Amino acid sequence: VQLQASGGGLVQAGGSLRLSCTASGSILVVDVMGWYRRAPGKERELVARIGIDKSTNYEDSVKGRFTISRDNAKNTVYLQMHSLEPEDTAVYYCYTLAISRTTMEVREYWGQGTQVTVSS
Repeated sequence: VQLQASGGGLVQAGGSLRLSCTASGSILVVDVMGWYRRAPGKERELVARIGIDKSTNYEDSVKGRFTISRDNAKNTVYLQMHSLEPEDTAVYYCYTLAISRTTMEVREYWGQGTQVTVSS
């Protein structure tokens, strides 16, 4: 299972960005999908996640500003980010809990990071 993320970039404070991440490969089931981020000098933190039933969880600082969604038919998760703040600057990583046809086990898979930079 491979994850391909896109959509990062440089934006001014108050601006918006949309991240996308698609899972591909020999997939049987894609369960939870989500996004973590790691800011310079900080620990990695969960930003948002969404279950296969589209139930969601958000980190407190992004509630009301970020929206996570998914297209199950495309095995794709999106993170729409509004009202971006300099504190949102980080490398964002998508992840999924999925079952591949090869392993037939639930495993965690990670995409490459995508940089989000918010200037003040």
